[in-house]
Amino acid sequence: MAHNINFNERTGRYSFFSVQQKAWHDLGQIVEEYPTSGEAIEQAGLDYEVVKSPLFTKGSGVIETADGIEIGNSELEVPNYFANIRTDNNAVLGVVGKDYHIVQNREAFNFFDSIVGGGEGILYETAGVLGKGERIFITAKLPGYIRVGNGDDITEKYIFLTTSHDGSGSITAAFTPIRVVCQNTLNASLRNMTNVVRIKHTSGAKQRIENAHKIMGLANTLSDQLEDIFNEWAKVKATDQEVRKLIQLALCPNREALGHIKKGAEDELSTVFKNTVEDAFAYAMVSDSQQTETTKGTLFGAYNAVTGYFQNVRNYRNDEAKLQSIVMGGTAKSKSQKAFDLCTAFALDGAETLNLN
Repeated sequence: MAHNINFNERTGRYSFFSVQQKAWHDLGQIVEEYPTSGEAIEQAGLDYEVVKSPLFTKGSGVIETADGIEIGNSELEVPNYFANIRTDNNAVLGVVGKDYHIVQNREAFNFFDSIVGGGEGILYETAGVLGKGERIFITAKLPGYIRVGNGDDITEKYIFLTTSHDGSGSITAAFTPIRVVCQNTLNASLRNMTNVVRIKHTSGAKQRIENAHKIMGLANTLSDQLEDIFNEWAKVKATDQEVRKLIQLALCPNREALGHIKKGAEDELSTVFKNTVEDAFAYAMVSDSQQTETTKGTLFGAYNAVTGYFQNVRNYRNDEAKLQSIVMGGTAKSKSQKAFDLCTAFALDGAETLNLN
């Protein structure tokens, strides 16, 4: 199943909910009103718990018993390893070590509820379960906005959290602003600052989640700085040629391609890369969201062309791959970071940044 959204046989529903509009796929529950954390847990099929169970394997060969020696099978406990199991259907989600601490789905919501005290102001947008239940994700809208220009260009502030029950990764939370006019995810990581927090599944993980009000401070700091930066970029003019060159440099796949770009040897570039650049540039030129006062012919519009390409144009293998690429530190996020760095340099040094002079 390409979308990898869990189908809960007990309820007969897909384990996903979204407020008002479908996201990523056409499955799950679409609700009209923002739910409480308890309602979100139920609507998204997150109302199950996980337990660690001793792990056993089969042994064979010669077995010594009180009656002598027998040939047969034996059940052997695997030391220091456990199976994580869903208690509602006994699905095995993964194998973990003795120091692994389970953070239940309900406890993951404490991250959000503790940000502004009891969840006041937190609006749960989406949540869901992937695979058999080994990974969950939650997206919540925070109070306030990032406003660019005269205020018509609004970016809402979101925090995204995902965690796994199979031992494959940490509890991860990221501040993610989304541009409302085009639903464009802007994953801007500011220099000398992180917008991603990772908590290992070890002793004390639950307490660290409940101290998440610190993340709210980080989100506000990020959004305040982003608002200032984006408003400055909206005032910086960029020609079509400069926009195309910025896109080309941001999407550059390797040093060899970068060398060809600097030498002006575009014939040496791969067809795949050239097509990618042209698709992103076309988005910059014709997308409705790129024709506003703050985006058309501006540095802010050039940055949005890169992030918008990954969110709205590029084809992904499936929706989980898209999620990984954009939010969880994949290709889209790294290229968006590159675009952010290029735009920052362009705002300071102009076209010299793009080797156009």
